[in-house]
Amino acid sequence: MKRRPIRLALTGSIGMGKSTAANQLRRLGVPVYDADAAVHALFAKGGAAVEPVGKAFPGVVVDGAVDRTRLGKVVFGDPAALKRLEGIVHPLVRNSEKHFSRRMAARGARLLAFDIPLLFETGGERRYDASIVISAPSFVQEARVLRRSGMTRERLSAIRARQTPDREKRRRADFVVPSGIGKRAVFDRLASIVRLLSGPRAAKWLRARRPVR
Repeated sequence: MKRRPIRLALTGSIGMGKSTAANQLRRLGVPVYDADAAVHALFAKGGAAVEPVGKAFPGVVVDGAVDRTRLGKVVFGDPAALKRLEGIVHPLVRNSEKHFSRRMAARGARLLAFDIPLLFETGGERRYDASIVISAPSFVQEARVLRRSGMTRERLSAIRARQTPDREKRRRADFVVPSGIGKRAVFDRLASIVRLLSGPRAAKWLRARRPVR
């Protein structure tokens, strides 16, 4: 009987280097599920979220697709609206995840990674066997984010306020990968995690479930 693939969640606050880490996991041969890309597909023309989101938030669907800018204006700063949106989108994303997991398991994958930006914010870590948080000092994070087009310190502060603090993510994660030390060091650290979770010690480690740092 085939062993179920180990499900590894990858997360990190804005500007911490999570997207780079996801690409490095792909280079290491790990299939990566991108939750943000899944949401984009759900909001695109023909996507499963278009009709229910359009009914819940009139005026946000344009040319058959959810206009994310319009939607953002409706739910930003409105906890009740955001919760209503999450109630529509999260089950659809989980269903998409299940299809991905089944497809990769059928191909014989031993380890799967799930790029989940709001892992701890939504309590989603319980759905995975282990978690990695990508972390960097706050000054590095700020410098990276403020280089983005249209980003301001005020916007960054608002985003940080909605995210679980980095120190709390590091405390709750099984693996912490610092990204302020260079891409090669990050790659090497990820490679060691992949070796552990893909190798013969994986089952023993999962039973013990002790954070490795």
